[in-house]
Amino acid sequence: MAETASPVRVELAQLRPRKGQVEANLARVRDWTLRVGGKVDLLVFPECVLSGYFVEGAVEEVARSPEQVAEGLGVPGPSAPDVVLGFYESGGGPAYNSVGWFTPDEGRYRLVHRHRKIFLPTYGVFDESRFVSPGSELEAFDTRFGRAGTLVCEEMLHSLTPTALALGGAELLVVVAASPARDFVPGLGLPANLDRWDLAGRATALEHGLHVAIAQLVGSEGGKLFAGGSTFYLPGGEIGPRAPLFEEGSVRVELDRTAVQRHRARSPLLTDLRSHLPDLLEALARPKPVVADGRSATGAIPSLDGRGPMGLLVAIPMGRAPTKLPDPEDSSLLELDLPLVERALVSFLRDEIVGRRGFQDVVVGVSGGVDSATALMLAVKALGPEHVHAFLLPYATSSSASLEDGRRVADLAGVSCRTIEITRAVDAYVVAEESDLSDLRRGNLAARFRALVLWDQAARLGALPLGTGNKSERLLGYFTWHADDSPPINPLGDLFKTQVWALARHLGVPEEVVAKAPSADLVPGVHDEDELGIRYELADRILHGLLEGYQPSDLVRGGFAQDAVDTVWKRLQGTHWKRELPTVATLSENAIGEFYLRPVDY
Repeated sequence: MAETASPVRVELAQLRPRKGQVEANLARVRDWTLRVGGKVDLLVFPECVLSGYFVEGAVEEVARSPEQVAEGLGVPGPSAPDVVLGFYESGGGPAYNSVGWFTPDEGRYRLVHRHRKIFLPTYGVFDESRFVSPGSELEAFDTRFGRAGTLVCEEMLHSLTPTALALGGAELLVVVAASPARDFVPGLGLPANLDRWDLAGRATALEHGLHVAIAQLVGSEGGKLFAGGSTFYLPGGEIGPRAPLFEEGSVRVELDRTAVQRHRARSPLLTDLRSHLPDLLEALARPKPVVADGRSATGAIPSLDGRGPMGLLVAIPMGRAPTKLPDPEDSSLLELDLPLVERALVSFLRDEIVGRRGFQDVVVGVSGGVDSATALMLAVKALGPEHVHAFLLPYATSSSASLEDGRRVADLAGVSCRTIEITRAVDAYVVAEESDLSDLRRGNLAARFRALVLWDQAARLGALPLGTGNKSERLLGYFTWHADDSPPINPLGDLFKTQVWALARHLGVPEEVVAKAPSADLVPGVHDEDELGIRYELADRILHGLLEGYQPSDLVRGGFAQDAVDTVWKRLQGTHWKRELPTVATLSENAIGEFYLRPVDY
């Protein structure tokens, strides 16, 4: 990596940026840089560390030129490190998602190299190509530590980009990333997307004999969780130390400059590649005849790094292979790494309640059921019992057993619990205006009044209401619109009911609460599964299969009963409107949510 054999001290610093506050984030980067002066040669921060990643239409507001970033880094301290960081770049034209390498030079920071992200993910939670333009150049460059290359996030997951930098002479590859956590499967000890990054990092380091350093963003941005876990991959493919998961922190190593040459001498794959590169480039440039169905004349479908027939992007889930066909008797596909899920949700609550919105307290409507009990326990772990306020909101038809269970959970969690009877308030309207109210309307009315009380108590306490609805209810439309779904923060909304049961047991929710039949407790003797017409265990497996892309006919072929699949499919297809904000007629070129786009936490 350089002419001398002294090691390079590299630190990966994973920050939780303040959304949209570029100057404040620059100040934190500057302070960190001053703090490690003399201890670190190279300091690396993640993708979009100056603004947060999901800024959508605010890109132009947060974009800065490399010169502005260099100026914001301030005056280098004694023995200052080089700094690599990701930022949205402005340059008098379109904005870019860029990474810059800066070095101290005569009392200021000077830009050594700037790389603009080429692969802009636009699928799933990503919509990057809508807001920034792709770069078009990729090259290795010289630093005071030798020859290096930089990449931004998804570029690392395409084999050609790190290969091009290795062919350009890079011996150190620095990657800045913002990869949202997903798939908390048992056995990995980390979200499966990071396992996918380990695969890419190890393969690149092993094949090309590179040092690979990947700095990952951390924190929650509107519910998209960045897990951190920044790490190194050494030339032989070994995984180095890892920064903490779901919290700010750093990891530091000394990179052996001679390891690159030793590995490349033992495994000359890069030399072989360079020797045969002209033939490979000719093969790549050779036209491939394509017939109507997207196949080449040889019958193969042209494919390159996730692009399928006719170059269309194939949205393959990151971190795991496509699932097997669900089995009516197999619950393994819904199993979770529960300690890791707990850590993620506790981090989510802290970030979204305290960090993003500036609240210290939450109010939780406790029903005596498993969902509210689980949300309450998570809130206590995130904020402390003194900042969590439980409310029992019984109606005349609520069972005494549910009230007892609610109090038991509140006592177990160590939180204050207040009971507010809603019967007289609800019935005042019923008696005066709607004496022939049906049970369904009465239940919806009571549910909405419960939400009204929670919002008012939240205003009294200076707190936020906490949602408790699970993914199964949301997908099946089994909730009261603008009642159960009204709280702005919900830790359980992406967990199926069966997963909530498992998490509740992990958190220590009393078994009598977990095991009892789920019910809204508004109509005596009526339970969720009576109204849904299907057990949650079965509904969850069908929902999982449908969300994985299987058709109803596939699930029936796999052993699910036709009537069960039809029940779930009909509810799923008929309730999309309940999972969206109110539909507004778009009449202008700056309609909110259509043209004027800002994330919820901006």
